[in-house]
Amino acid sequence: MTEIPSPAFQIIDIQPGFVVITKAAGVEFHSLNEQPGLVPQVEAQLQLGKLYPVHRLDTMTSGLLVLARDPGSAEQINQQFRLRQVEKFYLAISNRKPTKKQGLVSGDMSKSRRGSWRLMSSQLNPAQTRFFSYSLAAGLRLYLLKPLTGRTHQLRVMMKSLGAPILGDPRYYPKDTDTVSDRGYLHAYVLIFEYAGQRYRYCAKPDMGGLFNSPECNGLLQQIDQPELLNWPGGNSRTD
Repeated sequence: MTEIPSPAFQIIDIQPGFVVITKAAGVEFHSLNEQPGLVPQVEAQLQLGKLYPVHRLDTMTSGLLVLARDPGSAEQINQQFRLRQVEKFYLAISNRKPTKKQGLVSGDMSKSRRGSWRLMSSQLNPAQTRFFSYSLAAGLRLYLLKPLTGRTHQLRVMMKSLGAPILGDPRYYPKDTDTVSDRGYLHAYVLIFEYAGQRYRYCAKPDMGGLFNSPECNGLLQQIDQPELLNWPGGNSRTD
């Protein structure tokens, strides 16, 4: 039987100033080799005119994305990202044992080889992420991640620094293993921001990946479907 490819994205909401979609895992954000990137594909389907990305997701990462519909809206939402006023929550899965199961990971990020990054022990301008983790199955843990900053590869590098690189990560998961994964297990799960004086909240469960769709994972997601209300390690302040 011929396998039907998954769509590159799904439309979640259309507002006067922005569009919310979910990106599929493995979809390139930028145009590559004369193939249109994610934003041109959304523009072609919706026929709403030019759209303006206010944040991005790595190719392996699935989940929620906001695209503004005009430059003014883009600046308004972009400013919230710059000021760290947007609440973002991600899901990840690893099959490696972490050095700790919850807490705050903080450190400067430095460029490494071939486009990779590494987490430093210094704290001059640190990337910071709070996290919880939950036992998913023997040798597997589900991670709920709350990035307080927005650096390139931040969550992927943070997970590697814990000794628990994200399963299926083509860059940071050790290549000297025979582990095979059906996707990179990182998903943008919940996004909360304000626009024109109104609060918007979006939650999108992952629909790609056997482990994300397992009964065990679905059961855990029912317990953490409002991650903004959890008692996060170190408190809920973005600066403490």
